[in-house]
Amino acid sequence: MKKTLLLTAFNFIFFLIHAQVLPLREQAKLIDEITAERLNTVLPTLMEQHGIDMWVLITREYNEDPIVKTMLPATWLSARRRTILVFINQPEKKLFKKLAVARYSVGSEITAAWDMQKFPDQWDALIDIVQNYQPKKIAINTSENFGHADGLDHTEYKLFTDKLPVTFKTKIVSNEPLAVGWLETRIERELQLWPQLIKLSKDIIAEGFSNKVITPGITTAEDLVWWYRQKIQNLGLNTWFHPSVEIQRNDSVVFDHLKAFSSKGWDNSNTIRPGDLLHVDFGISYLRLNTDIQEHAYVLMPGEKQAPAFLQKAMEQGNRLQDILTEQFKAGKTGNQILADALAQAKKENIAATIYTHPIGYHGHAAGPTIGLWDQQGGVPGSGDFPLHYKTAYSIELNAAVPIKEWKKNIRIMLEQDGYFDETGFRYIAGRQTQLHLVGFE
Repeated sequence: MKKTLLLTAFNFIFFLIHAQVLPLREQAKLIDEITAERLNTVLPTLMEQHGIDMWVLITREYNEDPIVKTMLPATWLSARRRTILVFINQPEKKLFKKLAVARYSVGSEITAAWDMQKFPDQWDALIDIVQNYQPKKIAINTSENFGHADGLDHTEYKLFTDKLPVTFKTKIVSNEPLAVGWLETRIERELQLWPQLIKLSKDIIAEGFSNKVITPGITTAEDLVWWYRQKIQNLGLNTWFHPSVEIQRNDSVVFDHLKAFSSKGWDNSNTIRPGDLLHVDFGISYLRLNTDIQEHAYVLMPGEKQAPAFLQKAMEQGNRLQDILTEQFKAGKTGNQILADALAQAKKENIAATIYTHPIGYHGHAAGPTIGLWDQQGGVPGSGDFPLHYKTAYSIELNAAVPIKEWKKNIRIMLEQDGYFDETGFRYIAGRQTQLHLVGFE
């Protein structure tokens, strides 16, 4: 047994150091350990902070509440029948309970609390718990501003409230601040893993932006998109969105970055040529966390050994815009305040900026303060009014329109890198791109 444990630990360390994908068994063990730590530390802290002494989550198999999915054991690929979770936190009594009104416990952390002989009806078992613990507030998963926190469907809401005694109906509140807090708060164990996810993402991007994959004059942008998608699959990883690749070049075509966000998309049939500026939007899902990264590459012309100075200078403008944005990160500021202040500073520095930064974590476009949308640069009602908290992560996503006199048009430097914000300030979790990838001739 000791030998087996030592080998498992060795394999775990090896995979982390080399940023390779862990075997499924080790992934499951890690996910369950992190989930247990979060349930026992993050959850009671947030419930006390927001004055919630009971949180009821109700979901059904194949119609899972997004939050319940983050609490299930790694071996549960979906909820089972109707799954009801009840979390009770009463600090004055030093009481914290994690209960499942289900036929069996939900993993090792959430204890089954349905006596089917006493309560043949599952709803009666839930109401018995409510009556026993007499909560002052019952949080349920309804939210106007965050889809992640709005997972209680109409049928389950009606069945629950129809059964709930009148005296408790007035105690029902939206879970929004608690739910967003649960989703956005990162623990140290996750931060130890996240650089490996980002390194994996960046390694895949770099391989795609190389002669190994791109043959100028033959390879198309669409070829590269599907190479990225296949690479993810081959490594045993998943993605939360289909990658995209765009081309900007010295021609008369005006690059419209909005097409990258529309259903029409960009023309990916373009063949990649020497002199092209390439852009990729790419991310993976691994260990229940996500990455979201955008980087640029330049395809060298014959005789070139580096990208033209004007493109590197444009890249520097994109990096400066990143700095302008992250310099605005202060706890308590809303996403809309950060957006407005960053855009004002960019204007002072003559940078034509578009900012559409979002939280990242259990979801790619995660819960937390929205800092602009590509089509809403005046602020985002609702999610943009949410304040910035410590121990949260963000995809710093934006673009700068830069005039290139050599090409007689503007180009867009479109960047996205994942970072973390805490009491020490903002930092990129695994660095950011400051130099263009180079695709050259062998």
